[in-house]
Amino acid sequence: MAAQGLLSVVGTPIGNLSDAAPRVVETLRTSDLVLCEDTRVTSRLLAHFDVHVPLQRADENVLARRVEGVLERLSEGQHVSFVSDAGMPGVSDPGQRLVDAALDAGLRVEVVPGPSAVTCALVASGLPMEHFFFEGFLPRKKGAIATRLRELAPIPGALVFYESPHRVAATLQVMAEVFPQRRVALVRELTKLHEETVRGLTGQVAQELAERDEVRGECVVVLEGPVAGEEAPAQEQALSLDEAIAQGLAAGESKTRLAKRLAKELGLPRSDVYDRIVELS
Repeated sequence: MAAQGLLSVVGTPIGNLSDAAPRVVETLRTSDLVLCEDTRVTSRLLAHFDVHVPLQRADENVLARRVEGVLERLSEGQHVSFVSDAGMPGVSDPGQRLVDAALDAGLRVEVVPGPSAVTCALVASGLPMEHFFFEGFLPRKKGAIATRLRELAPIPGALVFYESPHRVAATLQVMAEVFPQRRVALVRELTKLHEETVRGLTGQVAQELAERDEVRGECVVVLEGPVAGEEAPAQEQALSLDEAIAQGLAAGESKTRLAKRLAKELGLPRSDVYDRIVELS
């Protein structure tokens, strides 16, 4: 009878390789196979610790095709480790699907903890974090960002977002428009040489980023939870906009004409209204 296999979900450093615990290194070293997002990134990690095991790409584009083969390996008694490029697998990456399948098949799964950009950024922000909600990446278009932020407005805790350094300034500007009374912290380059936390009211941070030539490094944005005296109509306005869009579309009004009319009636940017019409239609 074959020995029972093991799937190890391994947290890896988010910047500083010295953060890899001895158990992380030993787990990778004793694996028969390491699944990873990008073999180039993980090969550098393994080389740093003189670990020599086979690597196989298993990012969001191919993981679904890998699951069956991984379950077969585990059933045969092999030890398979799963890592993301940085941080804890399964947090804003496709690892959850593999863990779910392994557990459903009655196979052994262990978590080897490591750094997480979410919790590190929360601590670095200095903002209240008794409760928090991890959103991951926001939509790319300004109107869609504003809509999603309004949907998140009532959550009674800090909101945590991942963002590209190329888009973070624009995202902070939208946050300043939706939540002018809240504080926010931009935490970038966590655990690295140029780690930085920029915090203040949303408008202040948005202004500081707008004045920079560029923002570099991986970014995490922590937005303060609801504050006393904060106006609530933003969410109500989003709801009334959705209702007005639904009525206009039902009446056969064209998207362009509807966007122009509602933008004028509600005092909203036409592009934002049009983006929302496209989403709802």
